[in-house]
Amino acid sequence: MKPKFEKYIPAPHISFPERTWPNKELTKAPIWCSVDLRDGNQSLISPMNLQEKLEFFHTLVDCGVKEIEVGFPSASETEYEILRTLIEGGHIPDDVTIQVLVQAREHLIKRTFEAIDGCKNVILHFYNSTSTLQRKVVFKKDMDGIKQIAVDAAKLIRELSGPMIEQGMNLRYEYSPESFMGTEPDYAIEVCQAVLDTLGATPEKKVILNLPSTVENMMPNYFADIIEYFCKNLPSRDSAIISLHPHNDRGEGIATAELGLLAGADRVEATLFGNGERTGNVDMITLAMNMYTQGLDPELDFSNIVKIKEMYERCTKMKVPERQPYAGLLVFTAFSGSHQDAINKGVQYMQESGTEYWEIPYLPIDPKDVGREYEPIIRINSQSGKGGAAFIMEQNYGYKMPKAMHPEFGAIVQAETERAGTELLPSQIFQLFEKNYLEVKKRVKLISHTFTEESRRGQSSWVRFYGVMDYDGREINLHGQGNGPIDSFFNAIRNLDLGAFHFVDYSEHAISQGSDSKAVAYIHLTTPAGKDIFGVGLSHNINRASLRGIICAINRALAEEAAQA
Repeated sequence: MKPKFEKYIPAPHISFPERTWPNKELTKAPIWCSVDLRDGNQSLISPMNLQEKLEFFHTLVDCGVKEIEVGFPSASETEYEILRTLIEGGHIPDDVTIQVLVQAREHLIKRTFEAIDGCKNVILHFYNSTSTLQRKVVFKKDMDGIKQIAVDAAKLIRELSGPMIEQGMNLRYEYSPESFMGTEPDYAIEVCQAVLDTLGATPEKKVILNLPSTVENMMPNYFADIIEYFCKNLPSRDSAIISLHPHNDRGEGIATAELGLLAGADRVEATLFGNGERTGNVDMITLAMNMYTQGLDPELDFSNIVKIKEMYERCTKMKVPERQPYAGLLVFTAFSGSHQDAINKGVQYMQESGTEYWEIPYLPIDPKDVGREYEPIIRINSQSGKGGAAFIMEQNYGYKMPKAMHPEFGAIVQAETERAGTELLPSQIFQLFEKNYLEVKKRVKLISHTFTEESRRGQSSWVRFYGVMDYDGREINLHGQGNGPIDSFFNAIRNLDLGAFHFVDYSEHAISQGSDSKAVAYIHLTTPAGKDIFGVGLSHNINRASLRGIICAINRALAEEAAQA
C-alpha cells in the first residue's frame, strides 16, 4: 500500500477560528427522519416487498418517528404502488409525515406529484449533486449550470404544489445539495439560498435544507466547521431547517451527526442499525441511545430493542452484528474477570445504596431500558475471573457465595472452560456447582443426628450433638457439646482423624421465599495440611444445612487427597 496512498486527494477543510460548536452541548433531541424505506431499502440485496415495508413502516411509527421517507415513487412502478398502498390503505397516522424523494428532473417531479395525491402530510424532497467532483466528472457543467438545475426544479415544484396545498395538503419542501461534503461551502450556500428564494421560504414556512455526507470523506470536526459556517452565512437561516444525512464511509457517521448537531443542525436523517449504501447510513438507534445515556430524552422509543432487531433482520435479510451498540448479542456481556468483578460490585452498590442513578462500571446503560435481560451480562470463558462465576450463581440461581469462596469456584469454572475451549452457559456453570458441592462423593455420611439445647440462668445456651456417622463403611456413634450446632459437631468428631479439620467461617441465606424456603450454608474449613476448602449444604432446616456443608467440605478434601495420592 505504501507507494499508492499518494494518489488520494485529501478532503479540503476551511479555516474557521470563529467556531463555537466545541463549547456547546446537546440540550434537545433533533427532528428525526427515517430513510430506511428508501435509502436503506435501495441498498439491500433483496429489497423489501410490500408486506415487509408495511411492517417496517409501522415499527418506525411505534418507535415515535414522525417523518419517514417511504420511497422514490418515480423510480419504478413497485415504489409507486407501495406509496399508494400506504396512502389509500390508511396506514399513515395524522401526526406522521411521509417523505418522498425525487431527482431535480421535470418528468420525475410530475410523476411524484401523481404519487402523493390524497396524502395529508408530505415532504417533497428533491436533489441534485453539487460537488466539485460530480460537476467535473458526471455533469460536465459549471457552477451556474448546476445551480440552474436546482432553481428550475424548485420553480416547477412550487407551481405543481399550489393546487394540492389549496385542497388542504400539508406539503413541505426539502432540498439536498447531494454530496454536500464534497461541495465548496460558499457555493453550497449560494445554491441553497437560490432554492429558498424560489420556493418562497419564510420563518413561518421553513424549507428543509438537507446537507448530506453522501460519501463521508473528512473528519467529523472539519464537517462541523462547515455546518457552523453554513448556518452563520446562509442569508435566510431563519427560514430553513438544517438537516444532516451522514453516511459511514470512514466509520464516523455517529460522530459526524453529533458534532453536526452541535454546530447548528436541527434534524437528522438516519436508518435503524445504520443500514444503507456501502458502509451504511448513520444509525438512528445508536445516535438516539447515545443521547439517552447522557440524560437527554431522544423522543424515540427503543425500549423493546429485541423486537425491533427481529423485525429488521426478518424484513431486510440483514444481520445485526454481535457488537452493534445497544442491540448486539454481546454488548451487555463481560468476559474479562476484572470487568465481571466490577459489574458485580456495581450491582451490589446500587442495591445497598438505593441510588437513583445508574452506576455500574462497564455498563453505560441499564439493559432493562432497551428490553434486554441481566442473565447474559456475565459470560464465562477462559479469560473470566473469579467474580464472574459467582455473579452468575447469584443473579441466575440465587446462591450468594461468600467472597472467600470465589477463587475456589472460579478455578473450577476456569478449568472447565480451558478443557472445553469455549464459553460456558449459565446452566453449565450451575451444573459445575452441583457436581462439585451438592453431589459430592461421600466417604463421610451422617446417618442420623439430634441436637439438644439448654440455657441456665440466662447464660449462653449449651448445645449437645448426638449422631451416627458412616465413615468409609464403618458406623461410628458420636457425641459432643459446644456453644452452637457447628461447635458441638466438631467436638463430636475431635477424637477421629477428621478432627484435624479446622473451622474458619460460616454464612447462610435463604434461596427461596415463604414458609417452605430452603437455606443454604457455606462452610469454610482448613484441611489437616492447612489448605482452605469450602462446602455447601442445602436443607429446609438451617442446622441440617450447616452439617451438610461441613461434611461436604470434608468429603471434597478427602477426594482431593485421594486424587493426589
